Amino acid sequence: MASSRKLVIYAALVGNSLIALMKFVAAFITGSSAMFSEGIHSVVDTGNQILLLYGLKQSKKPADDQFPFGHGKEIYFWSFIVAIMIFAVGAGISIYEGIHRLGNPVAIENILINYIVLGLALVFEGGAWYFALKEFRREKGDSGYLEAVHRGKDPSIFVVLFEDSAAMLGLTVALIATALTQLTGNLYLDGVASIVIGLILAGTAAWLAVETKSLLIGESANNHVVRGIRKLALTIRNINHVNEVLTMHMGPDFILVNISVEFSDQATATDIEDAVALLDDKIKKAYENVQRVFIEAEARHSVLPSGVK
Repeated sequence: MASSRKLVIYAALVGNSLIALMKFVAAFITGSSAMFSEGIHSVVDTGNQILLLYGLKQSKKPADDQFPFGHGKEIYFWSFIVAIMIFAVGAGISIYEGIHRLGNPVAIENILINYIVLGLALVFEGGAWYFALKEFRREKGDSGYLEAVHRGKDPSIFVVLFEDSAAMLGLTVALIATALTQLTGNLYLDGVASIVIGLILAGTAAWLAVETKSLLIGESANNHVVRGIRKLALTIRNINHVNEVLTMHMGPDFILVNISVEFSDQATATDIEDAVALLDDKIKKAYENVQRVFIEAEARHSVLPSGVK
C-alpha cells in the first residue's frame, strides 16, 4: 500500500521536474506569459510531491509518550499544506503574471518552441496522470469518483491525481491560447490564459483544502466499517446491546475504535473479560486498519441520544 503511494508520487515528481525545466526554457525564449505560469505550476507541483513524500515518511514514525497514537495524521497536515501552496504560490503568481501581461502585452517569439514543449509536457504529464488514475481506481473499488474522494482516507493518492488533472487542464489552456494568439495576433490572449491557469489552480486548491481539512480534524471510518463493527459486537456472547460505535482515522492505515456496549446482567467479570478480548480480536481480523479498540461497559439507558447533554 505505502509503496504504491510512493510510486505515484515519485512518478509525478520526476515528470514535473522535467516539465518545469522545459517550460521555463520555452518561456525565456518565447516570452510567453502562459508558458511562464505553466512553469510556476510545475515547480509548485514538484515541491508538493516533495512535501507529500516528507509527510509519508513522518507518518510512519512510531508512537511515543507524547504521541501515543502515532504520527499518522502528518500526511493529512502536509496534504493540507500542499493545498495552501497550490493556492498561494501557483494560483497567486499565475494570476498576477496574467494581469501584468494584460497591462504590458508582448509578442510571442519562436512560437514553435511553445508547441513542442506543450506537446511534450502533455505526454509526460499524461503518463503521470494515468499512473495516478490507475492507482486511484484500484483504491476506490466500486465507489464513484466523487464519492471515493469524499470518503477516501489517503490524501496522497487523490492529491496527486488532482494536481495532474489541473496540470492537464492548464496545458490545454496554454496550447489553445498559443494557437489563438498565432491565428489572431491578439497579444492579450496570452495574459488571459495565464489568469485562467491561475483560476484552475485556485479551484483545485480549494477542493483539496476542503477534503483534507476534515481528515485533519478527525474523520470517522467509512459507514460500512462502522456497521460491520456493530454487527460483530452483537455476535459476541454476553453482549446484549451496542450503544454506540465511535471511530476516527488517525492516519490512512490507522483506525481508532471506541465501543459502548451493554453486557448481560448474569455475566461474570471473567465472562466480560473474555467477551472484550474476543471482540477486540474479531474486529482487528475483520478490518486490518483497526489498530486500537476501546470497549466501554455501559447500561443501555446511560448513553444519551446524539445532541443531548
